[in-house]
Amino acid sequence: MVQHKWQHWNINSRKWLWIIVVIGLIAAFPVVYDRLQTEKSSKTVEIVFDYRDLVDAASYRSNPQNYLSEQLDRLKEAGVQSMAVYESTLGDYRKARRVMFWGAQDIANLTDSIIPENENYTYVLFTSKANSDELKPTIQNTFGSLGIATEDWSFRGQQGLIIKTPLEDALLKPMAPDEAALANLHNKGFQIVPRLVDTLPYNEEAMKQLIERFESLNVKRILFEGDSVKGFNDNEDKNSLNSFAELLKQHGIGIATIENLKQEQKGFNKLAYMLDYNVVRLYSLSENDSTLKPDVIADRFALATKDRNIRMLYLNTAPTRNTDKAQIDDSLENLITSLSQPGGAVEKIENNGFTLGQATAFDVVDSPFQRYFKLVAVIGAVAMVALMISYFIPWLTLLVWALGLVGSAGMLLVKPTLFEQALALAVAISAPTVATVLAVRKINKWGPPLTNAGKGKAAARGSLSGSAFAPMNPQRRLLQSLVLYVRTAVISLCAVPFVIALLNNITYSLVLNQFRGVSLLHIAPIGLVAIYVLLYRGDFALNKTGKLLRTPVTLAMVIAAAVLGVVGLYYLSRTGNSGTASSYELAFRNFMESAFGVRPRSKEFMLAHPLFILGAFLALKYRNAAYLMIVAVIGQLSMVDTFAHIHSPVLISLVRGLLGLGLGLILGVIAVIVWQIAEGCWKRWSPLLKK
Repeated sequence: MVQHKWQHWNINSRKWLWIIVVIGLIAAFPVVYDRLQTEKSSKTVEIVFDYRDLVDAASYRSNPQNYLSEQLDRLKEAGVQSMAVYESTLGDYRKARRVMFWGAQDIANLTDSIIPENENYTYVLFTSKANSDELKPTIQNTFGSLGIATEDWSFRGQQGLIIKTPLEDALLKPMAPDEAALANLHNKGFQIVPRLVDTLPYNEEAMKQLIERFESLNVKRILFEGDSVKGFNDNEDKNSLNSFAELLKQHGIGIATIENLKQEQKGFNKLAYMLDYNVVRLYSLSENDSTLKPDVIADRFALATKDRNIRMLYLNTAPTRNTDKAQIDDSLENLITSLSQPGGAVEKIENNGFTLGQATAFDVVDSPFQRYFKLVAVIGAVAMVALMISYFIPWLTLLVWALGLVGSAGMLLVKPTLFEQALALAVAISAPTVATVLAVRKINKWGPPLTNAGKGKAAARGSLSGSAFAPMNPQRRLLQSLVLYVRTAVISLCAVPFVIALLNNITYSLVLNQFRGVSLLHIAPIGLVAIYVLLYRGDFALNKTGKLLRTPVTLAMVIAAAVLGVVGLYYLSRTGNSGTASSYELAFRNFMESAFGVRPRSKEFMLAHPLFILGAFLALKYRNAAYLMIVAVIGQLSMVDTFAHIHSPVLISLVRGLLGLGLGLILGVIAVIVWQIAEGCWKRWSPLLKK
């Protein structure tokens, strides 16, 4: 009796849980609005060129300085506003034709003398008096601060220095950016984007002077070279990271995070936090990719800024051997064409509502009551998870609900970030699962009887209405399928406001934090819907489970399992940011992007959504067609997954999802029509085939 009452309470609690879900959704919408306002606050795109690459390319030309000056002017005209300037090395100075250098063996050969037995020094010769006046103090100060002595030296009337360390060691030491290059770029109208490296001991006074110089050049953002940010390596001993952050804040300078780095630069998250997230995202076009077709490069840049909140585009080049022309080439001409041609990157970016200039960080909108709205959204999300449990293990519903609330309160206090990510994943799995399960339940109710017991109940219902069970006509089945399609999509999308509210933090937009569990999101709803369709239709689930466990395993089953395993692995390989696509698929994606402005997901509108409509249409007549819903749930979870890419603008994700639903509806109706024609032909011709 108590068990029966407990089961009754749990099942009846569903309507109250739905009410809580709706209240949670209402509370989440103001948080979604804040996110939209944040995304609108940064609409400036900065195109940056790697100045070191440009100097390297010029060094292979007959007249390096002329080539360098000419390409700077062309890049400026094409839309490049900024130049990335590194901390200089002796190698950089040599490529710029400002110094020459030798090791001990080379200088002995050059001076026709005997190599010293106990000296392994570096010999630097300046190519002009002006270069000596400009570079000598920098070199002496840098090596002096490292405890490496220098002394004057001359050769054939040219001034030079002896650096008392081996050449291989001297070449590794970074110095302040080349002042002559900074002045030249500034005079040509370029903004400067410094790239700093964290290899030498942190020198607070030298860094202060450098940052002040950057401010005088109107520097607004810096990048880091290597695997750590400036000041990270000495932070434990010198508190250098905090000192560096304070310098940047005082002078109004932010930083940039580079997309798709193999490993995040050490100390970046901490520095970003200390700078109040004065951070923008940067997409770097590699040297290899700089030779792609101009249209491909333009599309990449346009998509990066529109779809991924990228605000800095970084261009690289490299000299390459062209054996066909027997000459050294670079990709500068190709890059300039990709930017400036009609329909090129600059035009596409501007057509998408952006302007070119110095990139600015997002102005985070955080309304005073957002934390309270998020708290209510948390309660609603827990209710959605409890609802999912209720359709599989009803007697656990209230227990899951209660434990979920208690656990949420504890996790919010102890591990808030982990809690937000875990609950976001749970609700992202729950909503499409619940939506599809409810669709299957409706099909069970409207469709043919499921079991002998079910047939008896259907007959009883029929006797009350004066008629036995009869299938719907095709027109009504299609209408019911479309109604079910819309209802299921709406329920699945209920997860979206919860995910946005839970992960509404600038760290997710900047991909300093990420939505976790993408693979699980792509597997769990499929598995849960499969369990429901296999075990929860007709007979009691445990009875079916026992029957399945007693079923003999056949070779056909093993082959089917192997095929499903291969398909599953391929499906998983296509999920997340690591998925790859063929050249034909990329061409199709570009076509869809050009046709609609936003590319809907292929697996939604070409597979899952049409299959949902066709599957529901068939299941209302043929019981076993409900198995198609196991695949159809992919479309529901994919819509939610689109919004789980927090670095993508909400409106872009919304348009992508709605386009997928619309195109999927059209293809689904076409699939139903084709089926009806094929079924009619079969009914007409199959008797003739039997004769």
